[in-house]
Amino acid sequence: MSDNPRLLSGLALGAFRLNGQFLHVAEELARPAGITAAWWQVLGAVQQEPLPVAGIARVMGMSRQGVQRIADLLVERGLAEYRPNPAHRRAKLLQQTPAAREAIARIVPGHQEFADRLVAELGREEAERCLEAVRRLSAALDRLGDEDR
Repeated sequence: MSDNPRLLSGLALGAFRLNGQFLHVAEELARPAGITAAWWQVLGAVQQEPLPVAGIARVMGMSRQGVQRIADLLVERGLAEYRPNPAHRRAKLLQQTPAAREAIARIVPGHQEFADRLVAELGREEAERCLEAVRRLSAALDRLGDEDR
């Protein structure tokens, strides 16, 4: 009998635990800026360029409905705005406002401090190996997901 089910369960349970741990850290980092981890996640997705809700969901691995709910809240609170999408009339683009950029700027010092502590705990080389392993695992799951469609 293969040991693969144990490996799959260990990877999944480890990822679930990591997700919870990172969300806890993100909540702590985002709180002083007056936003939640979920708001920060959506705002982070549109930091470089405006994206449609479906694009944010794809990039962040979130449900489209969940991103839509958060995007509407961000717009209501003046942290984001919808802009016309030249590629799709109905799928508007979400963009950060200056208030969002100010909020995220307040997170940066805590983010830097925590990143320094985490990398010091793991060591630079191990942190890089962990990052590569997470990327490989995500890419493998994407490939398997594509096969199932």
